[in-house]
Amino acid sequence: MTSPAASNARPRLPAFLSVQADGVSLAIKLHPRAGANEIGEPLGAELRVKVTAPPVDAKANEALLSLLAKELGCPRSSVTLLRGHTSRHKVVKLHGVSADAVLANLPRRSAVL
Repeated sequence: MTSPAASNARPRLPAFLSVQADGVSLAIKLHPRAGANEIGEPLGAELRVKVTAPPVDAKANEALLSLLAKELGCPRSSVTLLRGHTSRHKVVKLHGVSADAVLANLPRRSAVL
């Protein structure tokens, strides 16, 4: 029999997602110049995201932020790049968004733990 505390416990979050006081952050592995814009499966502790934009003049970064806003159903203004401006490994902050909302809006294969 499970204890009441165990039944109220929040399910474990994927490694790429961390909860913060004013939203959540996502660890991303970005693949620029891909064939399509899409959120893929987790790769270790990062979520794999593909964008068609090249990694020149921040075009891939902007494509990433726009794709996340569209797919996760939040305004583009609430999505900011915290780290990784010149790297494929990035940390993106979603302001005012809950972990549950992110997991509900991710493609099914991405939300797998």
